[in-house]
Amino acid sequence: MLRQSGRGTGQATSGPAAASIIETMLCKKKPIFRSAVLVLIALGVATVGWAGKNFVKPVAQAAKTYPAHDEHPTEMVTIAADPYDTREKAGIFSVNFREHGMLPVFFVVTNDGSQPVSIANMEVTLITANNSKLTPISPEDIYRRLSNPQANTNPTPLPFPVPHKKVKGTVSKKEMDEIESSQFAAKAVEPRTTQSGFLFLDVGGITEPLAGAHIDITDVDDANGVELMYFEISMDKYLSGAGKGK
Repeated sequence: MLRQSGRGTGQATSGPAAASIIETMLCKKKPIFRSAVLVLIALGVATVGWAGKNFVKPVAQAAKTYPAHDEHPTEMVTIAADPYDTREKAGIFSVNFREHGMLPVFFVVTNDGSQPVSIANMEVTLITANNSKLTPISPEDIYRRLSNPQANTNPTPLPFPVPHKKVKGTVSKKEMDEIESSQFAAKAVEPRTTQSGFLFLDVGGITEPLAGAHIDITDVDDANGVELMYFEISMDKYLSGAGKGK
């Protein structure tokens, strides 16, 4: 019996012993496989996290704290405009509005008085340096712009003219919710409070819409329905540098 056992030890390993060796080899490779799996999981989580990123409207400060503002001390009302014209600031949106010729402007109204102020009929107009007058566009117009972009599907020059094709896209529910929730929708500003939201301007074809421009605001009424003095906000105050990184 002892001799048989010795002969078995000297022969090529097979059966349970071979399985044990294979298992040992696999175990040595597990750290590599485990690292690869962890990397893939991390990438997957990051991708899902980015895709699930939800829009959060900025928390408004008192209007007088923004570089571009107009304060009426007697009427105790201040209005500010903070353009989101940089990549960093516009990053809060999932939609690239600039790519579609639109400029988001964070609009802030602060009422430091003791009576409410009505802005239900408020008119806002951006007047550019060349006297172009731009008014905020509605959510419906934004959807139309996003879902019907114009694109040249033949960028390579050809020896004969080729008509540009209209490329139709879609607006996702997430994008629609983002646009709706970001809008400046207040109709009144209660005493000692601030209302805020985004206005979207159609700046397509305008290279420098803010330089030398100003925003005029009219039809802001006091509690008795009397219109306040019009507001005028210079965009050069924003471009001076204090507002760009805000």
